[in-house]
Amino acid sequence: MNLWEVIREFFGNLFAFDQAHPLLFTQFYFWAFFALVFAVFSCFHSKPLLRNGYLFACSLFFYYKTSGVFLALLVFVIVYNFLAAKWLHKLKKEKWRSVLTAVSVVVDLGILAYFKYAYFLVDFVNNLFGLSIEVHDVLGEFLNMCTGTSAFRVDAIILPVGISFFTFQAVSYIVDVKRRKIAPVRNFLDFGFYLSFFPQLVAGPIVRAVEFVEQLHKPYNLSRRWFGIAVFWIMNGLVKKLVLADYLAVNFADRVFENPLLYTGFENLSALFCYSLQVYADFSGYTDIATGVAMLFGFYLPQNFNSPYKAENTQQFWRRWHMTLSRWLRDYLYIPLGGNRNASAGTFIIIGAIAVIGSFLSGSWWVAFAVAVLAAGIGIWAWRKPSDRKLITTNINSMNTMLLGGLWHGASWNFMIWGGLNGIGMVIYKIWTKRSTGVKLAIIGSVTLLCFLLAHFTHYPVWNLFFVWTLIILVGTVVKSLIRRFSARPAEESRSRQWISRAWDIFQTFVFITFTRLFFRSGSNLDPALANEQAWNTAKNMVNQIGGHWDLSLVPQMAWQHRAVLLIFVLGMIIHWLPERFKRRYRLTFARLPLFWMALVVVAILVFIYQFITADLQSFIYFQF
Repeated sequence: MNLWEVIREFFGNLFAFDQAHPLLFTQFYFWAFFALVFAVFSCFHSKPLLRNGYLFACSLFFYYKTSGVFLALLVFVIVYNFLAAKWLHKLKKEKWRSVLTAVSVVVDLGILAYFKYAYFLVDFVNNLFGLSIEVHDVLGEFLNMCTGTSAFRVDAIILPVGISFFTFQAVSYIVDVKRRKIAPVRNFLDFGFYLSFFPQLVAGPIVRAVEFVEQLHKPYNLSRRWFGIAVFWIMNGLVKKLVLADYLAVNFADRVFENPLLYTGFENLSALFCYSLQVYADFSGYTDIATGVAMLFGFYLPQNFNSPYKAENTQQFWRRWHMTLSRWLRDYLYIPLGGNRNASAGTFIIIGAIAVIGSFLSGSWWVAFAVAVLAAGIGIWAWRKPSDRKLITTNINSMNTMLLGGLWHGASWNFMIWGGLNGIGMVIYKIWTKRSTGVKLAIIGSVTLLCFLLAHFTHYPVWNLFFVWTLIILVGTVVKSLIRRFSARPAEESRSRQWISRAWDIFQTFVFITFTRLFFRSGSNLDPALANEQAWNTAKNMVNQIGGHWDLSLVPQMAWQHRAVLLIFVLGMIIHWLPERFKRRYRLTFARLPLFWMALVVVAILVFIYQFITADLQSFIYFQF
């Protein structure tokens, strides 16, 4: 092979898209790409327009290496929303501004719906009208027509990487321009760079224009301290992803979720808790790396995680987990529905849509009937007690938001259950905190007794789970009531009791969130055509194993057999629960190290990470959303 052929092969591989090996933060090729991009960037980092245009081009190349032909879709979203915002800004009449905003949002969400919910919509139409329509990729057919080939599949619709994230950014941009919170970005290169900035393009955080656009023309400034913090975030993210998330997934969690019936109840329960840490380490690990890389380019991304497993209740958890999505849902869904003020027409439309979707996904119209009865009961309650209407509408809007948040992850019954459980957790917490200790003890005691009787007489494993969970809540309620009763003791002793109460709340919330993830994980990593039935069977089998009979004599043996995985889980949770001031201290200590010592620490961390790398690198979980 001569030199020309070697060069041609090199550049052919460089510019070719390999679907089996997309460009990931955990690959050496990504860091080679980053080093080259940063080296060129350093030549003109002080010239904002040239810098932004260059990073825009690099971001498009990155997305091409991640998603191939779907680059055309990203470019379309950029061009369309850039022009729509310009036009929107010129309109004076609010009526036409509202119409254009609605059209733009429908176009953006319509693209998302086509790729994400095509299978669900086709199945729904087929069942409703007795048809046998098959999923057909119109985009693939169009590209085949344009290229005169048959290179693109038309028998399946593939979800583009990161489509939810850049679509939500586009929607927030259009709505904020309509609300006059921001002026439209004047330069196309600047806007394209904002919507496609490669560190956060495929898995967030969701960056709003009001948070990012003002940074586009600021002088590049990377102090020695901020450089150290950026490197820290990158190393922190790599450790989370490769040491915690991938190790737990490959060596334990994935195996159990693939076939729960092959494993004991203890192993199923352990896999569920390991997955709870895995999904956090995976997603927040990506965010940490994205934050560090963006900082090296002189840009700052919003915080997306704040130690979510330190939350003391479900509502607080969602203020700490995927914070940019939670705020997006609050500002562009919850508040427009009426928020904590009142119910809107959209509130009732969504209730009806959720009833229909739930019935279809579950295969039973009893779900729609149950929702109708529940809605009627709530309506009568609001009519009879006007003083409670605000509380009722607030909780309805919260529930609708969480259910739609579940469906955002995918049109699967399991995702809907997961969203619904989180919504129920938030609603119950709001109501629960307003009840006296005596009422709380009476309610939870009665529910615990009922679950025990159902578990004893029906022998369904699910009631065993409910009994154990309600018993935990009952014990917690008793403990907290005792703490309050004796809180008049000396201040130091009182603070220790408060610490115990807070720790118990964190434990209860973590257990609840972990069990909701059973339904989340069961619906992930599946072919959309098979997801609903397969996900439900996986969740059902795990519930049966966890809630079934345990041979306690085998637990020590199982724990020893999986000791490495359980040790990694325990260490991960201990680090997660460390006080924030302690984490800030070692982050700043690292950032202040002399460059030589910082380089040595980085090399040591990379050697440590290398010991955990699996043969086949795992994609980030949220790439599929």
